[in-house]
Amino acid sequence: MNSEQFKTTYSTDHIKNGKVTYQSPSNIALVKYWGKKEHQIPENPSISFTLNHCKTITTMVYEKRKTIDENFSFDIYLDEEKKDDFKPKIETFFKRIETYVPFLKEFHFTIHTKNTFPHSSGIASSASGLSALASCLMHIEAQVLNLKVDERLEKTSFLARLGSGSACRSLEGELVVWGQTEAIPNSTDLFGVKFPFKAHENFKNYQDTILLVDKGEKQVSSTVGHNLMFGHDFAEARFKQAHKNLAEITNILQNGDLKSFVELVESEALTLHAMMMTSRPYFILMKPNTLEIINKIWAFRQKTATNVCFTLDAGANVHVLYPESEKAIVLEFIKNELVAYCQNGHYICDQIGIGASIV
Repeated sequence: MNSEQFKTTYSTDHIKNGKVTYQSPSNIALVKYWGKKEHQIPENPSISFTLNHCKTITTMVYEKRKTIDENFSFDIYLDEEKKDDFKPKIETFFKRIETYVPFLKEFHFTIHTKNTFPHSSGIASSASGLSALASCLMHIEAQVLNLKVDERLEKTSFLARLGSGSACRSLEGELVVWGQTEAIPNSTDLFGVKFPFKAHENFKNYQDTILLVDKGEKQVSSTVGHNLMFGHDFAEARFKQAHKNLAEITNILQNGDLKSFVELVESEALTLHAMMMTSRPYFILMKPNTLEIINKIWAFRQKTATNVCFTLDAGANVHVLYPESEKAIVLEFIKNELVAYCQNGHYICDQIGIGASIV
């Protein structure tokens, strides 16, 4: 399997203009990917929960250009405000996918996007945003090519990956794997694949409450962080560990061992931030309140014997994960003891979702 399978030629002469809206969720990785090769290829496999409420909603209006030149033609708006500072990222995305989406320069695109969560605060807005945009573009291609559902999903995930690596895990639910690994049949570095085994009932409707410790811009972008894995003293050991953990969590998700799930997921989160703290240059994205929350969770878990745990993305916010059966007691704990550490008391209650969909 290689990227050549996604190249195709066709005419869009009969398509003059149109409008489409897609919503696509964020995701939270349980086994993290950190470090990538050329063409957005991950250094190690990852697996994530697809979220439900934390999503990007993107409307794309496309109009046939009267004159086609060497430039892409588009405008982008976030919350109805024109965002020219977003254009370089979209420009880079279009350059990367032009080989696979040959009509890009034939249209002018007006892109309206909004998030149900704060932008650039460690809730993978690029994952939901780029997967939603890729879905909109594939809507145009689908008017020309008679693609099967799985073929369309694969290509959408492939395109999304070229914009943001983790975006390829936001097209389906509930669990998605990205990166070739012996533990998952048909896994690939090119796009995300749905977890192929039946997950245990313990993980049905699994809950994720996101504590917004810091809603501001991240100090270091994920792209910069990934690049710092080149030449990192511990990189190879980390990549090997991720393969091992992916195999372990594959078994855990099937046998329902919540204690092992808690241990592996928290270890993965701390390892991710350990790699940041031992990079050259080094950086710390956790805030003092991040650590306060972690310690509170540990104390609560020991006291109550619940299976609540935390994970982190590349930011200060804390994802509190717990089974649906423990929802009442954990939410009470969050409201009574953890909300005080959130910026302006803000948090988001979410759970496993189903992936991208047309609106």
